Amino acid sequence: MNFFIKKLGIDLGTANTLVFLPRKGIVLNEPSVVAISEEDYKILAVGLEAKSMIGKTPENIIAYRPMKDGVIADYRVTEAMLKYYIRKALGPWNIFRPEVMVSVPAGISSTERRAVVEATVKAGAKNAYVVKEPILAAIGAGIPIHEARGHMIVDIGGGTTDVAVISLGGIVASTSVKCAGNRIDQAIVDYVKKSFNLAIGDKTAEDIKIKVGSALPLDEEITMTIKGRDFVSGLPRSMQIATNEIVKAISVELREMINAIKTVLQETPPELASDIIDHGIIMTGGSSQLRSLPDLVHKRTGVKAYLADDALYCVAKGTGIALEHLETYKKSIIIKR
Repeated sequence: MNFFIKKLGIDLGTANTLVFLPRKGIVLNEPSVVAISEEDYKILAVGLEAKSMIGKTPENIIAYRPMKDGVIADYRVTEAMLKYYIRKALGPWNIFRPEVMVSVPAGISSTERRAVVEATVKAGAKNAYVVKEPILAAIGAGIPIHEARGHMIVDIGGGTTDVAVISLGGIVASTSVKCAGNRIDQAIVDYVKKSFNLAIGDKTAEDIKIKVGSALPLDEEITMTIKGRDFVSGLPRSMQIATNEIVKAISVELREMINAIKTVLQETPPELASDIIDHGIIMTGGSSQLRSLPDLVHKRTGVKAYLADDALYCVAKGTGIALEHLETYKKSIIIKR
């Protein structure tokens, strides 16, 4: 059966990489992390296995994220990671080189785009197609992007927040800011350090964000117990943290995301702006699942915002749909053989 599947969609994210096989759906969702041994720079583990090592490795092993702010920071490691994911998705007995579509941030430069294409081809793809994330997110969210109607999409991932207005299959106005999930985690780490003299890791920060984080203050706060190392005594300590403290901690990052949305709205032609008021803003990406984020967007911009179904998987699903209908989406696809 595997012989007939020769197409593969990859949502190459800063935090997670998702692989989509047409007719099968998402077959792989793993962290974009690679563990490397320092002496001979050998790759020891990729994905989930490597992520579990973050912050827990002995000196000679580095758990490394080869993607930074949505673009390739380490070419060789990214190539190895892609090779691993392609092989894992297609199975060990696959002898054909697949056609691979990869998502890239909207604000990517042509050099960065070429790096993605070349890494994909080197990792074993026959052809590599690159498509901008907002377009894939829109396709995956079920938006009819070919209509002469303005659609606004906000894709908030781990490394970048991509905001774009799409009409007639292309991007009319867009911006990409390097402020998203990872920056929110970092803000939580800094806040806990400053306010409570407690050192926590990125993983704990992410847990806090998911369990108690919110974009707007809540009347009934959620609390959780966090554990870390006391800066003063150097000993482990646990304490309670509540939602409204996190709201305060991440306000600067949220403001930056909202400003990106406002910038794009200000650049949008009036006809399309009226469409957006009618249909609202569609939010996709893992970090758009932050509690009451759509409400915050509505409050700050005056335009209603909606969380897409399966927000986390929109881009990956979009790669699958675009691969099935390459002809239809030719305009928005950059191809490299």
